[in-house]
Amino acid sequence: MLVYTTAPLKKGVEVTGPITVTLYAASSARDTDFVAKLDDVYPDGTSMLIEYGVQRARYRDSETHPTLIKPGRTYRYNIHVWPTSNLFKAGHRIRIETLQQQFPHVRSQPEHRHAFAQDAVLQIADQTIFHDEDHPSSVTLPIVEDEQDD
Repeated sequence: MLVYTTAPLKKGVEVTGPITVTLYAASSARDTDFVAKLDDVYPDGTSMLIEYGVQRARYRDSETHPTLIKPGRTYRYNIHVWPTSNLFKAGHRIRIETLQQQFPHVRSQPEHRHAFAQDAVLQIADQTIFHDEDHPSSVTLPIVEDEQDD
């Protein structure tokens, strides 16, 4: 799991619309899940889930023509987080979490190449997320500007 959290906000920030998390990642498995979560972190440290999205590796290019990944190779994944409208109040923090599983919200991925529900043994997968000039992993937040600040 990787967690990215802003500093406490000096003023409220409204996030309204679709959210995309782009990851450049490699896995030791032939198939795996990548999950992105948007959280609102209160001043007391309480973290509230706003929305999340999941990208199964085999469906990274097409939902109708799945293709397995090659272990160790870097791929681009676009995780579409459910659209939302949330006001992150002053003093709160915006948090993005990336992780491999979101059980029980998403059926566990056994990390194998077999058809669903045909694996008897779960396999641990090692994931590596890259964020450098050649692999610009990023988050796109639809921030609504307050017209009163003009």
